[in-house]
This record gives sequence, C-alpha cells and structure tokens, in this order.
Amino acid sequence: MTATPAAVTSVDAQTLRTWMQDQEDLIVLDVRSAAEFESMHIRGSYNVPLPLLSEHTDALAERLGKRVVLVCQSGTRAEQARTRLGGAGVGFAHVLAGGVPAFAAANGEVVRGQQRWDLERQVRMVAGSAVVLGLAGGRFVSPKLRMLAGGIGAGLTFSAATNSCAMGMVLAKMPWNRTSSEPTRESAIETLPQQGPAAS
Repeated sequence: MTATPAAVTSVDAQTLRTWMQDQEDLIVLDVRSAAEFESMHIRGSYNVPLPLLSEHTDALAERLGKRVVLVCQSGTRAEQARTRLGGAGVGFAHVLAGGVPAFAAANGEVVRGQQRWDLERQVRMVAGSAVVLGLAGGRFVSPKLRMLAGGIGAGLTFSAATNSCAMGMVLAKMPWNRTSSEPTRESAIETLPQQGPAAS
C-alpha cells in the first residue's frame, strides 16, 4: 500500500497567529534542534527535532490531529518533516513560511532564552571557512588542498538537489548545539496531546 503524500500547504505568520487564537486543537511542532528551540520558540509549540521525528515518524503521526503546523528557522527542515509525515499518511500538515523569525517579526508571541547561532548559519560558516581554507591552502601550501573547496561545492550541490544537509546533521550533534534536556521519544512525542486516531 502506498501512502498518500501530504498536501503542500504553506501558512504565513499572521495566519498562524490567528489560528493559535481561534483553534484549540492546533499543534505547532518545532523541528529545530533543542538548542535553537531554547534560543527562541513560538509560545505553546512542541520541540520534536527533525532527527527524532525521522526516527519515530509513525509514532508521531499517530498522535497528530487535523491541525498541525511545522516550523523551523526558515522552512527547509519543516518541509522535510512534512514530507516524512506525508509518507506516514499525515496529509494535513502546514509549513510556516519564514520560520520562527517570521513569526517573531509579525509580533507573534515567542519565548526567548540563551542566544545561539541557528544551525543554518553554522552550516554557512563551516562551508565558507572550508572553501577559504582550501583555496588559501591550495595557493600557499599545496595545490591539492583546492580539492577541499571543490568537495564543499559538490556537497552543497548534492544538499540542494536532495533537499538534505549532512553537514547540518553533524553540526546538530555537536556539544554547543545540545542542551541538558535533549528531547527523547518519551519527553517529546509521547507528551504531545493525543489527537490522532488513537484518541477517538
């Protein structure tokens, strides 16, 4: 049996604000890392980082009701989460356009904590630094070091083509991107309000 993919539905920050005021059964899932969530998140949202969602997609899908909005920093990881949930039969998830920063800019209620660089910014810094080091090393140390810049370029091209980011997944596991209370299946997924088929 083939699962029906979820409808591609983007929602803007103002619409989400209205929904949050009017719809009690709305679930907002933040799929960023726990550290990013701690830095700033939408009040009332639940943190289920993308790797955790990917590992327990079916369990999460069973708990979701008919009103789900997925959020991240820009929309990319939320779209990946929407695709995974679509594969598990969730056809009603929306993605917040512009992510949490867009919601904050629209005067949405957010909770702010310790400030950190978001994961996408870290990826740009690491990739850019590796390219600069590869080119400089190729000029002053050994021409073979230029292959580092080429490798980063190839990796970024693959990342864009597959809508994935291996470097981001690695950086998400670094100590500075983790918190003392990392979400687990029990602390994140199983504490969500039960709104799926099992709740009927």
